[in-house]
Amino acid sequence: MLSIVVLVPLLGGPAPLLGNRPAHAAGAPTEPAHEDYYYPKVTSTELYVSRAKVLDDSTKQRRQGFIVGLAEQLNQLPYPPVYSIFAKGDEADKLIIMGMQDGMLNSIYRARALFAQMTSVARGTPLFHDMAVDDLFTFFDLLRLLGFTRVTVSDGKNFTHQVTLK
Repeated sequence: MLSIVVLVPLLGGPAPLLGNRPAHAAGAPTEPAHEDYYYPKVTSTELYVSRAKVLDDSTKQRRQGFIVGLAEQLNQLPYPPVYSIFAKGDEADKLIIMGMQDGMLNSIYRARALFAQMTSVARGTPLFHDMAVDDLFTFFDLLRLLGFTRVTVSDGKNFTHQVTLK
């Protein structure tokens, strides 16, 4: 299973965390430079209003380090990764998760299951425990702490779901 142990050195210590309660709504805009290049046309969208505030020292380099750490963990598995994860945008603030095998990440339910699994892993980290948010924050809150503004998940063929993080 994917571990997010890499987060502790990347994120540092506690930070101001109070933000808005989560809300979900349709209608997030897409970025044409990424659509039809990295993933097919967006088929569904939602908005996640994070409980977390972006850390003051969340930079492009920190986000890239986070992605490198996750990619290294995926590449160390004893089997080929079932998805690829990378960041795009001028500030590396758009996270893209691409299914690498047919039939993977091809529905909103499978995308939400992946996000739920990543939330479980994030909640088990010392970072969330030290911040006393291990029963409150989600994977999306973690991404918001790092300064990500959007997450796109796709099967690479027909399904693309995009979550805007506020």
